[in-house]
Amino acid sequence: MASNAFAGLLNSSADRHSLFDDAQGIVAGSMLAVLGVTLLSGAGLLAGGTAGLAFLVHYATGISFGLCFFAVNLPFYYVAFRRLGPAFTIKTFVAIGLTSVLSEFVPGFIGVTHVHPVAGALFGGLVIAAGMLALFRHRASLGGIGILALYIQDRFGWRAGLVQLGFDGIVLALSFFVASPFIIACSVLGAVVLNLTLAINHRKDRYIAM
Repeated sequence: MASNAFAGLLNSSADRHSLFDDAQGIVAGSMLAVLGVTLLSGAGLLAGGTAGLAFLVHYATGISFGLCFFAVNLPFYYVAFRRLGPAFTIKTFVAIGLTSVLSEFVPGFIGVTHVHPVAGALFGGLVIAAGMLALFRHRASLGGIGILALYIQDRFGWRAGLVQLGFDGIVLALSFFVASPFIIACSVLGAVVLNLTLAINHRKDRYIAM
């Protein structure tokens, strides 16, 4: 009986992920996201969405990014629960919590002390997008604007990446209070790379597993 229950956790099908599938997808997506954030932070760049808000608070106050990122996402769980269901909300909460915790430790382990802003934008944006794609494909997200973007895509058919790009533009406009024009330009480049990668690669009609 126990072996059958364990096998059920591992078994997946063409249209449904197993619990193990979801767990490895959330862990892998969170790890990639933290690596991308580490590259952005090493270059002194900002980001869009709730990560961007967390960066703004972090740079302005010195409070750790992980704590800021976890806190700014709290108001969006209600939207996620009402619009996208409890399973999505729980997986997103786990992804955000894991990302917040890892972001406190990974920079010390990897030791990224200097990253050119252009390289940080290109590689950081791409790596974060890869992490978000992994989370999206397991019906999770990094919260905040990502939750709204996924809801808008499901409700109105607008590409999640393009929706998030619009929100990111607003967040990056606020960055003029804490960063130089060159850093902001590179941050915009990173946001474009991230969101175009999502827009091109994330389509629910191409990937239907739940």
